[in-house]
Amino acid sequence: MTGPEQADGPEQEAAPPPTPPSVVRQLRSPAALALADLAAVFEDLQTVLRCCERLVVETSAPGPDELALEAYWTTAVLSYARCFAPGERGVGLTEDDLTATGLEGDVLGWHGVLMALRDRYADRAVNPRETFSVGAAQGASGHADGIAVTSARQPTLDEVTVRQTGAVSYALTKLVDERITAQQGVVFTAVAAMARPALDNLPLLHLASSEGPP
Repeated sequence: MTGPEQADGPEQEAAPPPTPPSVVRQLRSPAALALADLAAVFEDLQTVLRCCERLVVETSAPGPDELALEAYWTTAVLSYARCFAPGERGVGLTEDDLTATGLEGDVLGWHGVLMALRDRYADRAVNPRETFSVGAAQGASGHADGIAVTSARQPTLDEVTVRQTGAVSYALTKLVDERITAQQGVVFTAVAAMARPALDNLPLLHLASSEGPP
């Protein structure tokens, strides 16, 4: 496949990058706060995706680092579940959003598994890695001659589990990105109609410079 032909003529220089704003004012309207909540949901989904990328590498490697697996997977599950918190402004994701992704398979069932895992990982009294039991060790005489502490580890994380979670999160990311774009339009329409004095009275947001040290 070939691209469209270009007419002969002088080469055009690339447009310069946009100039960063000199001043940013904080908005606390319901629409602006809802936009901030959507941005937080988007960031959590991006965290899930980054964790899943690391986990695919870890689970496919010989002798995976169990501590790394737990760290990435726990972060992924907690970040995913947080996206479904309703919040004060109700922009959290819902099961209807999962259906709207159009993904094949039992998406709602997998969502339920992840939410159950969230409850386990967030429980302050439950060890998420393994369960422990105590028993009396019997000798040849049949009498107790010691105490045995046993443990049963949770199933090892596998690549299929990671990829399923990543696929759901990626589909939800696209949905949230569309909502952010739409909400930005709503917020800008409102702020564009503000008079200059009202805008000047809003508190300043201090931005960190993207430039490195000289």
